[in-house]
Amino acid sequence: MSSTSVFKRFVPAIVGAEFEKNTERYLNKCGLRTVCRNYRCRGGEIDLVMADGEFIVFVEVRYRRDHRHGTPFESITRVKQKRIIRAASHFLAVNPDFAERPCRFDAVGVSYIDQRVQYDWITAAFST
Repeated sequence: MSSTSVFKRFVPAIVGAEFEKNTERYLNKCGLRTVCRNYRCRGGEIDLVMADGEFIVFVEVRYRRDHRHGTPFESITRVKQKRIIRAASHFLAVNPDFAERPCRFDAVGVSYIDQRVQYDWITAAFST
C-alpha cells in the first residue's frame, strides 16, 4: 500500500476524532459531564457517553464537510442506531452503577459552514 493511500485512509479517522473532541468540549460547556469516550464492544461503538443531570446520554457525533450527500443526521441510519443501542446496552451491563439511571440517545451534527464550525444538537434523537 502506498503512503498516499495510507494517508487517505487515516485522514477521515483523524478528522473525525478531532471533531469528537471538539464536540465533547461543546457539550461540556453546555453542562454535560463526560463519562466515557469512544466506547467499543463487539456489537457497536458509542462516540461519547455523558451525564446530563440524572440522565446517561449516549451521543453520536456526525461530521459532514458539505451537504451534497445529505446532512450529518441523515447518515445515522436505522442500522447505525441499532448498533449504538446494542453498544449502550453492553455499556450499561458492564457499568451497573449507571444501569438504573434514565438514558437517552442524542446526536450532534457538525458542519463546517462559512469557515466556522456549527454544532446542531438533537436531544433524544432516537429511541430503543
